[in-house]
Amino acid sequence: MAPSSVISLPSAAPRIRTLARVRNVLLRGTAGLAAIFLVLYPGSNARAQDQAPPQAQTQPLAPGKGPAKFSNLAPADRAFVEDLERRTFDWFWETANPENGLIPDRAPLPEGAASIASVGFGLTAYGIGVDQGYITRQQAAERTLRTLRFLLALPQNDSALGAAGYRGFFYHFLNPHTGLRFADWSELSSVDTALLMVGVLFSQSYFDQENAQEQEIRRTAVALYGRVDWPWMEPHPPLLNMGWSPTPTPHFLSSEWSGYNEGLILYLLALGSPTHPLPASTWQAWTATFAGQWKTFEGHEFLNFAPLFGHQYSESWIDFRDLQDDFNRQHHNDYFSNGRKAAYAQLAYARRNPGHWKDYGATLWGLTASDGPGEGTRWVDGVQRHFMAYNARGAGADYVSDDGTIAPTAAGGSIAFAPEIALPTLEDMKAHYGKRIYNRYGFVDAFNPSYVTPEGFWADPQQIGIDQGPILLMIANWRNGFVWNVMKRNPVIQAALKKAGFQGGWLDQTR
Repeated sequence: MAPSSVISLPSAAPRIRTLARVRNVLLRGTAGLAAIFLVLYPGSNARAQDQAPPQAQTQPLAPGKGPAKFSNLAPADRAFVEDLERRTFDWFWETANPENGLIPDRAPLPEGAASIASVGFGLTAYGIGVDQGYITRQQAAERTLRTLRFLLALPQNDSALGAAGYRGFFYHFLNPHTGLRFADWSELSSVDTALLMVGVLFSQSYFDQENAQEQEIRRTAVALYGRVDWPWMEPHPPLLNMGWSPTPTPHFLSSEWSGYNEGLILYLLALGSPTHPLPASTWQAWTATFAGQWKTFEGHEFLNFAPLFGHQYSESWIDFRDLQDDFNRQHHNDYFSNGRKAAYAQLAYARRNPGHWKDYGATLWGLTASDGPGEGTRWVDGVQRHFMAYNARGAGADYVSDDGTIAPTAAGGSIAFAPEIALPTLEDMKAHYGKRIYNRYGFVDAFNPSYVTPEGFWADPQQIGIDQGPILLMIANWRNGFVWNVMKRNPVIQAALKKAGFQGGWLDQTR
């Protein structure tokens, strides 16, 4: 039996494949990955431990009954969540370059690249740190202002390696010291610029006091966002391109943002710009490409995107509960409920476990873009299996890509959608796999119980910023709606949602 099936990928796949190649380049030579090539002995579908998995005291709910409340957590569950949240916050706070605020794509990785998407999550993390008492507001303001000043001062031009970006967009990967383009394979990324800019807008709304420091944060945030030339990134209207590169000759990438995916935040920021906006018709043109993704998978009908990150990134900042655009009104859906259904569909897939991967079940599920053991084929229990390095793993009606690798961010980033299934999964992961996957900075990026090594099984030695981010932000949103509530005050977000035709929920109160 084949361990996975991969059929035609959604339109975001070219970017995902490019990103996979880039991240695999970054991984070369890092400590701990030599284990990828060690010989695998046969595994078992039974758990390595004899004890039954611990049961969280959050009662399971059917998808239609709404998520469990943070306030109802038992003390042990609350202690676990608070520990995970603090460790994940510390990753952003402690791995950032304190001189300029740039945050690594992954860590630990000496002399690795900084990621502008990581910076966007990090800018948001600082507000969470204040809300939870990890740092003071003054500490957060100082780090935020240092970051924003540095980004605004970096050169923006079309040179190959002498700039951080062009036309307001930033290169995906930057030198963590100079802030310039990390290498000539780093693209000027539209979506990663959007993830940076939504963190910038969070800073604008969060730091609302009238002292000189917070006023400068707001001014600098407005300047950074305002100079992004969104129409330029649309060489073939009405859809945005995935990126641009000056090398070997200046060119836009071959793919555009079509189909439902993490491009949700990209299009909203492009619509909401007060300086370089796209027309409202852009939203309808984009959502018109969703039609083939509204399908049933594992008994759940929803807007499919196989890796869970596509349901988490935009939703980490925007509260879509009861907000509907034209597409959702036609399907009696909203993007929050859609993320919830996607999580339940992946749970159902893991329970069915068609690939017969070790340990999959009710409290071990979660496929999304993540690291993996490495590209190669092994025999496992008489079956030849193909394993992958960084890859857009996922399970949906659009495609299935599964090599037994679980990414904790898949459940962690879904905790605001479906805590009654996400929390027991995260707790069970920690209980059964221990320090191999849970360390100073929370969960490692990924692990694979089917890929056996002398240490027991493959576990990533690193965390990745864009996977840490959804865990941290969605915990905060589940607890008290913290990030969502800050972003509700942002005039850009309000204007963009209204321009896109959203109605209902909290947005109606701003009209």
